[in-house]
Amino acid sequence: MTATQHVTTTQSHLSVVQPDGRAGFGELRAELHARSADRDLVALWSRLKYAERRAVIASAGMQPQDTTRDIGRMSQTERNAIRAAIGRMSRYAQTLNDQLGTDRHDHPSRALAAMARRALDAGDSRGAKHWLELIERGAK
Repeated sequence: MTATQHVTTTQSHLSVVQPDGRAGFGELRAELHARSADRDLVALWSRLKYAERRAVIASAGMQPQDTTRDIGRMSQTERNAIRAAIGRMSRYAQTLNDQLGTDRHDHPSRALAAMARRALDAGDSRGAKHWLELIERGAK
């Protein structure tokens, strides 16, 4: 009779980049580590143009000469101020973009212009002029 041996396998530590089968937990963990080390901010800062950096620095309430500083040489408080400024500016830009998109699609002259185009396509220059006159008057 031979005795059976139970072999215990040890699982090696999962690398942050290896898929771990836990619904993307490893990727999220890697992203959080990068964010806590401000690597995402460093990458973003390096891609910003000088004028964009000036706007961020002004929004963060920092000095203009900070525009040329390396993000790695800034204190955590300064980096947090920059991150907050970028967030505020991003939300503001998104709000403006949403407003422009709404205005562009809902403007009454857009529908009148479409009617004028249809009249032109049908060869009705008199009808097209009518729609264009309405647009010129203010489309009210």
